[in-house]
Amino acid sequence: MSFHTQLLAQTADARQALLGTPIIQGCLRGEVSLPSYIAFLTEAYHHVRHTVPLLRACKAALPERNRWLEGPLDEYIEEEQGHDEWILNDIKACGGDAEAVRHGRPGAATELMVAYAYDTIARVNPLGFFGMVLVLEGTSVSLALMAADQIQQPLGLPDAAFSYLRSHGTLDREHIQHFELLMAQIEDQRDQADIIHAARVFFRLYGDVFRSLPLPKPQAAEALA
Repeated sequence: MSFHTQLLAQTADARQALLGTPIIQGCLRGEVSLPSYIAFLTEAYHHVRHTVPLLRACKAALPERNRWLEGPLDEYIEEEQGHDEWILNDIKACGGDAEAVRHGRPGAATELMVAYAYDTIARVNPLGFFGMVLVLEGTSVSLALMAADQIQQPLGLPDAAFSYLRSHGTLDREHIQHFELLMAQIEDQRDQADIIHAARVFFRLYGDVFRSLPLPKPQAAEALA
């Protein structure tokens, strides 16, 4: 069994717990609201803006045996540049205050997830960052394009409000294929264990981000408000 297959198998329950969060299940049923979507984009901005710095930190901390990852990390850094600005543009297209988001603070769940990523790289094992890659990009591939359609239609939002979800959903398919090839080359058992552990924690932390978002009000209650 390849390490990638082991990684998916040993994190399957954690992934299902994330996908089972009320706001994700509600979105898949078409239960959406503009405040919920803007809240999602806000928290996305506050973790996506750390993607490139985290990749650079991961690269800088690689031990000698994993220096072969420098090239793939450089490619990833190049591809991830500017994605935080996509999110701010989406917020503007939704009528939200993008500059307030840019200069604001993340919610506690997002702040903890980002802090755990930096801590894992600096204190435990830089390869643990690939656990975050699995969680964020794997979730994006399975949900982003579907969620964009479910949100856009009932809210009547323009295509310009979905550059992050739609572009990331498509781009992350390529990243996940590349990720699988990279994981096939991770042979050290300590590295493998650290990636699996980090992925399980990131599934929990990313689930907490979704649990922190405001749920859409039931339509009946909204009509009475």
